[in-house]
Amino acid sequence: MRLSVLAAEGFDPDPEISGITPDSRAVREGYLFAALPGAKTDGETFIPQAEKLGAAAVLARPGAATRLPLVADAEPRRRLSQMAARFHPGQPEWIAGVTGTNGKTSTAVFAASLWAMLGEKSGSLGTLGAKGAGFERPLAHTTPEPVTLHETLDAMAGAGITRLAMEVSSHALAQYRADAVRFAAAAFTNLTQDHLDFHKDFDDYFAAKLRLFVELLPAHGTAVINMDGARAQDVRAAAERRGVRVIATGRRGDAIRILRTAPTPAGLDLDIEAEGRVRPLSLPLIGAFQAENAALAAGLVIASGWNANKVLPLLDQLPGVPGRMQRAASLRGAGVYVDYAHTPDAVATALAAIRPHATGRVIAVIGAGGDRDRAKRPLMGKAAAAGADLVIVTDDNPRTEDPAAIRREVLAGCSGAREIGDRAEAIAAGVSLLRSGDVLLIAGKGHETGQIIAGVTHPFDDALEARRAAEGAPQ
Repeated sequence: MRLSVLAAEGFDPDPEISGITPDSRAVREGYLFAALPGAKTDGETFIPQAEKLGAAAVLARPGAATRLPLVADAEPRRRLSQMAARFHPGQPEWIAGVTGTNGKTSTAVFAASLWAMLGEKSGSLGTLGAKGAGFERPLAHTTPEPVTLHETLDAMAGAGITRLAMEVSSHALAQYRADAVRFAAAAFTNLTQDHLDFHKDFDDYFAAKLRLFVELLPAHGTAVINMDGARAQDVRAAAERRGVRVIATGRRGDAIRILRTAPTPAGLDLDIEAEGRVRPLSLPLIGAFQAENAALAAGLVIASGWNANKVLPLLDQLPGVPGRMQRAASLRGAGVYVDYAHTPDAVATALAAIRPHATGRVIAVIGAGGDRDRAKRPLMGKAAAAGADLVIVTDDNPRTEDPAAIRREVLAGCSGAREIGDRAEAIAAGVSLLRSGDVLLIAGKGHETGQIIAGVTHPFDDALEARRAAEGAPQ
């Protein structure tokens, strides 16, 4: 593609561009190098390296020093998204963006599953990677950088996927990664404390989420909002000011209203009202909050053109999501569950959701990630102490920090907890304590298959460790 076509402006000389990358180490002959400003380093520093490797053009802020044709833009991140979408132009014809603190992955996977049950070629994109009918690709980030994102969207469209639910993180929204995605709908789950190591404060975090509804979603799109989530009313007001169609879900919803939820050993019984009709349903999912995620997903599928009478009965058949209240093992009449809860609210929500399914004690294994928001660590400990009968504090991706120091900060919120640094030992200890009717929740890592210690990723799977511990324990 000629640079003038890629950048949508005239250039002389006008080189042929063979690829795009924001990583100077990945530059090849004929590539455009996107020199992006970063928190620690400025991409403009690497322009000479990109030139030596054969770059044909550079995207950077005005005034950047280069001997190559320069695409100058005061906001090069946004421009990169636009250019990536031109270079990889294919996208599934109907895309829903899902944002919020908790529940994004479950909502996206549930929506894809509902579409598949209705005969649509559907997919999801986010924390679990990009998956769909005959398509699977791992991703390093919930919402990848623009070149990877649009290359993936183009491949999914090429594989015949027509309906897509994708997670849109606050980092991605703040960095314009999804600005060139052609969204037909946007969904909001909830908003609680997270990522304050990246956002300057809670209002800045919310403002990033709100971009999906006020800037990226077109006026003819649909906003699907879980009205039980914090700040939901603000999202609805912002969407309605633009004249965007709103589908409100949840206990406080008016389009898809959850009237009743009741825990069962196998999941949830609930009554849902939509289009003037009340439907009794049985969700094969643990945790009352999953009813909110399922209703939100149903709202997205209805927004894509399907009738509620077709969609809602399928909720009875929803599959579980890896690492999201995933039943990993059972022992002595007790259940072991793995969940991705890694914020104070998520820990509190997960424990409150699992409590009704236990006739005995609730035991929690928790930790907190290194190189992330430190303020939430004692709050996570406090949430665990309030929601569980017994708490074991362990390591959870300490990354480059001292694991013992992280544990001390978590323990500040739950001083009576047991401390076991080795995560496998902590899980085994939790399993060994189980009696009939108990429930063990292993929180934090969910679907992850690695533990990052001192910057090195070691193989580790919470669900696998739980199964091993249960199989090796006295029955």
